[in-house]
Amino acid sequence: MARFRGVLLDVDGTLVDSNDAHAHAWCEALAKFDHDIAFSRAKSLIGMGGDRLIELVTGIDRDDKRNKKISEARTEMYLEKWIHTVKPLRGSRQLLLRLRNEGYQYALATAAKTEELQPLLEIADIADIVPTRTTSSDVEQSKPDPDIVEAALAKLPVERALAVMVGDTPYDVMAARGANVAFIGTTTGGWPAEALAGAIAVVDGPAALAISEGLL
Repeated sequence: MARFRGVLLDVDGTLVDSNDAHAHAWCEALAKFDHDIAFSRAKSLIGMGGDRLIELVTGIDRDDKRNKKISEARTEMYLEKWIHTVKPLRGSRQLLLRLRNEGYQYALATAAKTEELQPLLEIADIADIVPTRTTSSDVEQSKPDPDIVEAALAKLPVERALAVMVGDTPYDVMAARGANVAFIGTTTGGWPAEALAGAIAVVDGPAALAISEGLL
């Protein structure tokens, strides 16, 4: 018998290997505005909302127009240069097919911009099997606030207690916890299992979750 009936899926680092690409784009965009940041530092912040990342690194308020300009520069650099380096994660399509075939309700719980999300889904070869999605336009507050989890959950006919989120960063853990939704972690984003404390389980990627027994 299934443990859950609804599954909320993060995308970056969870279904596609994109965290390094995002970190490189952030380093370049921030440097363009005279804010240098080490790649390792940038990568440790991937999964956090971009407006929050900029505020943390630069001190520029999230409502400041300069924050938006840096974010726009990051998007441009990411789409023009770095998205081409993104690779699919083994088992992403297998996992989504399992969810569909076994009758789960599922949705993407990502605040990625629409222009970034579609190419990622095509890279992962899952664009045709994820009809329910969220984007940045669905939320006011970015991760680690729970808005994106709430937005995705609202699109599914599933009780909160029967939903689980799958993600790869501590910011996903915090978002799920804030929405009072169970969480399964994956180490494909570069975070070790101990950094995903609070997860009911941690797996090494979508392929492992696709064949798991008892987790979903």
